[in-house]
Amino acid sequence: MADDAVTSLIQAPDLIPLINTWDVIPDKLPATFPTELISFFEFFQQKEDSFDPITLERGQDFFEKNGDMYTAMLGFYSLPYCYAFADGAEVLVRSKRIIDAIGERLGETGSFVMEIFKPGAFLTAKSAFLICAKVRLIHAFSRYFIVNYAKDWNTDFGKPVNQEDMLGTNIAFSQIVLRGLLKLGITISEEEHQTVLAYWKWIGELIGIDVSYWPETSKEAFELDKHIRRRHIRASDAGQKLILALMNFYRKSIPDPVLSSQVEGIISFFLGKDASTALNLQSNQRIQGDLLGLVFKLNGFKNFGKKKSYSNLKRNLDQQQIQQFGKVLTINLPEMKRS
Repeated sequence: MADDAVTSLIQAPDLIPLINTWDVIPDKLPATFPTELISFFEFFQQKEDSFDPITLERGQDFFEKNGDMYTAMLGFYSLPYCYAFADGAEVLVRSKRIIDAIGERLGETGSFVMEIFKPGAFLTAKSAFLICAKVRLIHAFSRYFIVNYAKDWNTDFGKPVNQEDMLGTNIAFSQIVLRGLLKLGITISEEEHQTVLAYWKWIGELIGIDVSYWPETSKEAFELDKHIRRRHIRASDAGQKLILALMNFYRKSIPDPVLSSQVEGIISFFLGKDASTALNLQSNQRIQGDLLGLVFKLNGFKNFGKKKSYSNLKRNLDQQQIQQFGKVLTINLPEMKRS
């Protein structure tokens, strides 16, 4: 469905800036939209009454309490973990912005996570549906341009942004985050584990994942991750380019010298032996998870004070982006000019 929508946008690129001006998907879609594009957005409109409010409220409550640590795990564990999956890394490295403008790309990923977890997301804040629609279209744009224009694409890599890669990425943004918290000595109950998995099942459904394969429990998530990891973690030039760009950005941008001076060791601690070897990470540092957890918590305290909240985290991240990039970053479709 998203592939068909992107084909229609390629043929009518003037519609892309219009979509980028939206705050929410409009109730009445423009009559000038091609049928494929209308069908795509109607999918999200129909989903507005199909969510489980209890699942959403519990997931947002978990993020409200743990958002600072959650976003830290995304940066130090989830993204590097994705880079260790060789075939998926081949897709990522073909986006020049991930190498040349990695800070902005990371900021956009953070904006996506903040949007889907904000209080009331999908319930009263309908902008979350638009964000998921944009991400799904961006994936389809990647498929389109790689299939049609990437002369160096090897068919052995598989279809770009395929179901297994998307499943693995969703696992990285849920199961792997929770594993990172456990590595830091933070207790996660089975109920909390299942809450986060259920939340990302909903996100997966919106961004085009076949959720019949999605795990319901921590044990199922462990087994699915292990299965995908065995198939895909291996060394690649693409993965190593990505991790070097990420570590260089962290060393320059993280204000805490304890973290910025030990970036490679911290990432290696989270990834473990196999993924670290695939990314050619060299670290002789012995890091204790509970002490590292204390460092992250102290950083959170300095940034957010005694009371953690979504609004405090969002305000802090927005201020960081304005300082670094002169603006608050958002998810937008790639705009093109007619040839």
